[in-house]
Amino acid sequence: MVSGKRRDTILLAARAGRYREYAPPPALRRHFSRLWSHSLHDGPPAMVAIVPDGYCDLLWIDGRLVVAGPDRTAAFPVIQPGTTVIGARFAPGAAAPWLRTPLSALVGCSVRLGDIGWKDTAGFEAQLEDCPTPSNALALFARLLAEAARDDEESAPDAAVIFAAADGDRPASCLPGRLGISERQLRRRCHHHFGYGVKTLERIRRFQRFLNLCRRSHRMALAHLALEAGFADQAHMTREVGELSSLTPAAILDQLGTRKAPD
Repeated sequence: MVSGKRRDTILLAARAGRYREYAPPPALRRHFSRLWSHSLHDGPPAMVAIVPDGYCDLLWIDGRLVVAGPDRTAAFPVIQPGTTVIGARFAPGAAAPWLRTPLSALVGCSVRLGDIGWKDTAGFEAQLEDCPTPSNALALFARLLAEAARDDEESAPDAAVIFAAADGDRPASCLPGRLGISERQLRRRCHHHFGYGVKTLERIRRFQRFLNLCRRSHRMALAHLALEAGFADQAHMTREVGELSSLTPAAILDQLGTRKAPD
């Protein structure tokens, strides 16, 4: 957990520069839910928090292709000012077959793509390094992923059901019956596809609902935010948000809800 003094300097990643999302091209939609780019501002380094969201991402950063595994709590990577990161967010259930690695092995880790057995990674990195602009790199990144996806495995359909339940579709307690599996099988599949159990995934997706509410609100009362996001009460929200992000709900609302993020 971050100390109280340092907590005052934390910026959510969405506030530390310019973040943009893009719909993936048709050839990638089975495997990726979003392509994105994040350009950090020049100037003094900021303490940037990348908070958990239940996803796994493939990144192009500092000349390397890196797999950013799922997180249980906020990560605070050292990223130089002026850096542009390009990413592809795996669709629920798509990362493990694509990477041929269970996500339980990647929780809290950033691993070079080549280190988990992917061929031609060096060639992909060389092509991306030659791109003159981040927009060119993003377009090439999508094309390279589409080429790699041609013979890849399909996403696991049960993973989408598990993710939707954790995201508030239905209580996760109903999942074994809906999927026709045992509690033990559910736990094993959830760890394989998401890196952790369904209860942790539920906590993280509830936290993400809170973030989305903050983005849409200019000054919603914290007690109202807690109920809308699905927390038991405001105290529950404060505890969970602090454990997952190292920030208070009020600080997050101030960053996301009361000021427009800078370009």
